[in-house]
Amino acid sequence: MQASPPYHIQPLGDSAISISFGNRIDRQLNERVMTMFRYLRKHLPGGVTDIVPAYSSLTLHYDYRYWQKEMANGMSVFEVLKQDLESLFESALTTEHSVSNLVKIPVCYEGRHAPDLSIVASMAGLRPAEVIAQHTEKSYHVYMLGFLPGFAYMGEVAETIAMPRKDRPQPTVAGSVGIAGLQTGVYPLDSPGGWHIIGRTPLAMFDADSGQSRLQPGDQVQFYPISSHEFIHY
Repeated sequence: MQASPPYHIQPLGDSAISISFGNRIDRQLNERVMTMFRYLRKHLPGGVTDIVPAYSSLTLHYDYRYWQKEMANGMSVFEVLKQDLESLFESALTTEHSVSNLVKIPVCYEGRHAPDLSIVASMAGLRPAEVIAQHTEKSYHVYMLGFLPGFAYMGEVAETIAMPRKDRPQPTVAGSVGIAGLQTGVYPLDSPGGWHIIGRTPLAMFDADSGQSRLQPGDQVQFYPISSHEFIHY
């Protein structure tokens, strides 16, 4: 049997539990998180109302009232759920396999759609075309959703085009593609933002009516360039 990876289970107040697999941005750790996330969605423990994956952890939200009977038997909700989760982990890590969905996203890296491209190129010591080439030459792993509905944190960009966040957030339009550190992402909504914007996609990344995001944790994303004309008529 495959050995279980190290993890730490701890309570978050009286209605949530956190399962941590580490404290760093690491694709292997995130794949363990996603393995557990997929398995738990299929084998949801009683009373659990939501499961939220992050870079290297999972948070389970639960209905405290569901566990009142167990509480009457002298066990805390945390103790009961911890036992259930430890048992599920053993099964998940031997039966669940990593899967991913490839999503291709068109990006216009021209003119007003790329307000920070020349800045990124200058800071990186590259030509704008080289920044675009490096941004589109690889696929990116979606680690988690956060900050805004449908905002996917992806990584990692080449170290040569990694950028610090801006000193001050600036107005950013929906569809803007940015870089911050080794991460890249697409703003799903108009919002203040501190990432360097190097392009924009015509695709809607979040549907407010359905609450659905185009990207999900565990997806692989490939950006490809389009012209301003293609952007307008996409």
